[in-house]
Amino acid sequence: MNILTRIMMPFFLLLFSQLSFAAAEEKVISSLTTEPVGVGNYVQMFFGLFIVVALIFGMAWFMRRMGNINGAATGNLKVLGGVSVGQRERIVLVQAGDIQLLVGVAPGEIRTLHVMDEPIVSSTNSNQNIPNSFANKLHDAIKKRGKG
Repeated sequence: MNILTRIMMPFFLLLFSQLSFAAAEEKVISSLTTEPVGVGNYVQMFFGLFIVVALIFGMAWFMRRMGNINGAATGNLKVLGGVSVGQRERIVLVQAGDIQLLVGVAPGEIRTLHVMDEPIVSSTNSNQNIPNSFANKLHDAIKKRGKG
């Protein structure tokens, strides 16, 4: 029994039980036939649940598609930058201790493209080399607010 069958079987059992219950209720007094929860309510609930699960899967796909969001790097290995050169291929500049490596990354394969003789990006001042980076703008805004 696959997972789809396990998920859908309770839904159909509930739906059929509601339909058979409604058919048996035709013999009951008309004031008692109004039930507080009907088939439409269950359909609406399952549709809403489907939308929420689809949104969760959509956001997971989007985050996976965006790639890893680099936080504060610790240790001797740091990713200094990268560029996408294909749908699933990237070229990444990696700092390993004092050495900077240009690395090609593809599904199931990582290759060293070049070992830098001189560092391209200083790892201690990497955010100061980019004049319009968010960190620099935030730092400037904090300085202006403190003075004024």
